[in-house]
Amino acid sequence: MNEKTPQQLTLLHISDMHFGPYYVPRVGDALLAFAYSVQPDIIVASGDFTQRAKPREFAEGAEYLRTLPEVPTVVVPGNHDVPLYRVFERLFEPHKHYRAHIRDELNWTLRTDRAVIVALDSTAPRRAITNGRISRWQLDYAAREFESAPPGAARI
Repeated sequence: MNEKTPQQLTLLHISDMHFGPYYVPRVGDALLAFAYSVQPDIIVASGDFTQRAKPREFAEGAEYLRTLPEVPTVVVPGNHDVPLYRVFERLFEPHKHYRAHIRDELNWTLRTDRAVIVALDSTAPRRAITNGRISRWQLDYAAREFESAPPGAARI
């Protein structure tokens, strides 16, 4: 059993599930079992839900997220969640399937009494497909969110 002190905050960070041809179900099952055993207060899922940003892959990723413990969950897209070879879609609707299946907001804040977690979308589909970018406005947004955090709250 996981015993916590009242002030302890347990985060579970998961990433790079890559639903699609490279997803490994036994790894997903092991992660799910671990998630329930650790009893997290918050889950952070930081992108690459898919291998090729296809609707079916996003649907599988969204279904997997629903099987995780029912705690606040922070999600942001990764570079694999933006179409690579579907250039028109990458340029004009890069997050269409992510928004339809995972979350509509790309940059957002989760607030609890013990933490303020700012989720920033670092995908740059029109500038760089493999390396993420954070813009000045995103840094300003994060600073404003952290400034208004309750005293003693973690700022993540």
